[in-house]
Amino acid sequence: MNQDQVVHNLLLLDSKVPDFIVTFTGKNSDRVDGLYKPDSCEIIIHNKNHETDNALMYTAIHEFAHHVQFTGSAKPVTSRAHTTDFWNTFHRLLERAEELGIYTNVFESEEEFIVLTKQIKQNYLHENGRMMKEMASILFKAFELCSRFHVSFDDYMDRVIGLHRSTARTILKMQTMDIDPSIGFENMKVVASVKDETVRAEVEKAFLKGSSPDMVKAMLAGRKPENRLDYLLEEKERLEKMLESVTVRLAKVEREIENEKYV
Repeated sequence: MNQDQVVHNLLLLDSKVPDFIVTFTGKNSDRVDGLYKPDSCEIIIHNKNHETDNALMYTAIHEFAHHVQFTGSAKPVTSRAHTTDFWNTFHRLLERAEELGIYTNVFESEEEFIVLTKQIKQNYLHENGRMMKEMASILFKAFELCSRFHVSFDDYMDRVIGLHRSTARTILKMQTMDIDPSIGFENMKVVASVKDETVRAEVEKAFLKGSSPDMVKAMLAGRKPENRLDYLLEEKERLEKMLESVTVRLAKVEREIENEKYV
């Protein structure tokens, strides 16, 4: 696979991006398989690192995701490259590449991976989710007992059980929600954190369909500004609210300072 073929495949994933360059270094690298230079919109691939075209395409799609993110985001992209937005973009591009046959998901095509995935999900993630759901019933009994004896449930969790109170309360939430334990405890926590019942059902469905945690987090982040002006207007509103809050706090502190002077 040459550079032109890589560019052709990437454009099949998203043809609306600004022009970019793909450069093969013809070298090995112990540090990275590839990198993206936003200033020049250049995707650099250490092609000697890759033994197959499929592995090379994985790296190309990863770096292309940076290009999509840097050039398509209405708000400035931070120096922290691998954000939730990035992983969401990358995972969606991978899904598209698999659909088009540009990239083969080895995890779903190799029997050893298929067997191992089934073992991890069924014996550990699913079982962990089931146990946490069962634990919710036990913690509810603990909550009722603490109420009956007029003692703190949080204190009981923190100092006696050794389970952080916030984690305990998250598990407790599951007592009232019929969350599918097959998605695993970590994803169950995300579902339980959603207040709106309709959105909560959509989040659970996304996990069940195989969406990655970052894809779900991006979905929960809500509407993104479509252009730079929308972003700036939202940022202005956010800063104004922050300024108002800080001004109120500053006035309070100044009053307390004046009071202390006369004590």
